[in-house]
Amino acid sequence: MNDMTDTTHSSTATHKPRPLVDLLISILIPSLILMKLSGEANLGADGALVLALAFPLGWGTFELVKYRKFNFIALLGLISVLLTGGIGLLKLDNQWLAIKEAAIPGLIGIAVLVSTRTRYPLIRTLLFNKSVLNVDKIHERLEQGGHTQHFETRLLTATYWLSGTFFFSSAMNYALAKWIVISPAGSEAFNAELGRMNLLSYPMIAIPSMIMLMAIFYYLWRTIHGLTGLKLEEIMAPQA
Repeated sequence: MNDMTDTTHSSTATHKPRPLVDLLISILIPSLILMKLSGEANLGADGALVLALAFPLGWGTFELVKYRKFNFIALLGLISVLLTGGIGLLKLDNQWLAIKEAAIPGLIGIAVLVSTRTRYPLIRTLLFNKSVLNVDKIHERLEQGGHTQHFETRLLTATYWLSGTFFFSSAMNYALAKWIVISPAGSEAFNAELGRMNLLSYPMIAIPSMIMLMAIFYYLWRTIHGLTGLKLEEIMAPQA
C-alpha cells in the first residue's frame, strides 16, 4: 500500500517536459482557432478569442495545479494569456498588446539581473540545477581543485547572457506585435493577426532564443569541464 502511495506521489510530483504538446496547445491550436473561426458565421471575434485563450490558460493552470510547484515564468505566462484576452475583449488600443508582449519577457530578464544580487541567481533555477546537472559532483570537484570562486564568476557571466536572451525576446515581441497586429481589438481581423503573430513568434523569437540558451549551456559545460575535468555524462544529472 505504501509503495503504491509513493509511486502515485512520485508520478504527480515529477514534471517531464513535453515540448510538442506545449507547442500544440499553446500556439498551434489557438492560432488556428483565431484565424479560422473568428468570422460571424463561426464563433465570432469574441467567442474565438475566448476559446483560443482557453487552451493555454487551461493547460498552464492544469500543470501548476497538478505538480503543485510555484513557477514564476509559468505564472507570467498565464498572466500574459489573461492580459491578451482582456485587451481583445475590452477592445483596448493595440499599443497595449505590444507593451504586454514586450513586458513579460522583459520582466523575466530584469528578474534574472536582480537575482544576481541575491544568494539565489535565477540561472541556478533555470539551468544550473539538479534536474539538469549533477550539481553535487560538480561542486565537490570545484572545491577539490580550489576553483569555486572562478566558477561563480563564470556563472555570473552566464547569468548576464541569460538575461540578454529575455531582453532580445522582449524587443522582438514588441516589434512583431507592432508589425502584424494593426486592426482594432475585438475584430475578426485582429484575431487573425493575433493568430499569425503567435505562429511567427516561434520561428522568429522562440527558436533564436533556444539557440542562445543552448550557447549559454555550452559555455557552462565548457567551463565545468575545464575546471573539473568531468566528462559530459558525469556533468549531466543522473537519470532516474
